[in-house]
Amino acid sequence: MAACVLRYPRRPTMDIPTLPAWAWIPITLSAALAQTIRNAAQRSLVSQAGTLAATLARFLYGLPFALVFVAVAQQLSGRPVPAFHAGYFGWVAMGAVAQLLATACLLKAMQQRNFIVGVAFSKTEVLQVALFSTFFLHEVPTWLAALAMLAATLGVVLLSLPARAGAAGGVAAGGASQAVLYGIASGACFALSAVGFRGAALAMPDVAPWLLGGWGVLWAQLLQSLLLGGWLAARDPVALATTARVWRVSILAGAMGALASTGWFTAMAIQPAADVRTLGLVEVFFSLLVSRRIFREKLRAGERWGLALVLLGLVGICLQL
Repeated sequence: MAACVLRYPRRPTMDIPTLPAWAWIPITLSAALAQTIRNAAQRSLVSQAGTLAATLARFLYGLPFALVFVAVAQQLSGRPVPAFHAGYFGWVAMGAVAQLLATACLLKAMQQRNFIVGVAFSKTEVLQVALFSTFFLHEVPTWLAALAMLAATLGVVLLSLPARAGAAGGVAAGGASQAVLYGIASGACFALSAVGFRGAALAMPDVAPWLLGGWGVLWAQLLQSLLLGGWLAARDPVALATTARVWRVSILAGAMGALASTGWFTAMAIQPAADVRTLGLVEVFFSLLVSRRIFREKLRAGERWGLALVLLGLVGICLQL
């Protein structure tokens, strides 16, 4: 893994003949939208099948979609199947396991408070992914990128503040609420996942980003399905069967999960993970629409300021290009 070293924000010397340098922006926006839909589907699954089964649904039911994408992309590329190696699989395994843990923590966080704040807690990953990218990949952010990440993270903090002073005191007295703990853990695991998938892309510099996205998601979700599916089959087969009974929601979660993951992986094959995950905070705006239109949740004044700071960070991360 140590061999995958670049200086941020230089792009890897990849063969990307049909993708402009800015292509990661619409790809990331699409991935964030798909992830918002996936989160909404998973939230309804949690109440029916439990947290772990809902987590499995995005991986297991996403496998067929990932397989179809890989088959089509590989055929259209006109190239042989990439020569994967141990280093690549090591990075993918790191990203896959971390993503599995992050998803479970995210679902737990969303159970503690309203939908948008549960998602927002996980977005502490932005600063963490910059830290982990510097440590593992030697990708150091520019000053503009760092300021954009800081503004966006501050916005997330404002989104996460308790609604009442009494609640804030309770959090302080207790050290941290369960939502805070699950959110921070989710952010850390998502950050490690992003670094793992970015590292996998850097380990295969001669493969086109869309192929890396498809293959990466296929390998990762296969491993995730085996690990979590095996655990549930042995420990909670009833929950596993429930995902099959509510197959419509499970397929929606799987399809949107595969689409989102393919987008994240492809974008991170083009651009450093910290940039991609910062722009991915647009998911907070998408989640706001979901919480207002579907779950009928109201937004506080402090949360509006938080969203404004997140928007400032998104603009900043795009302006550095």
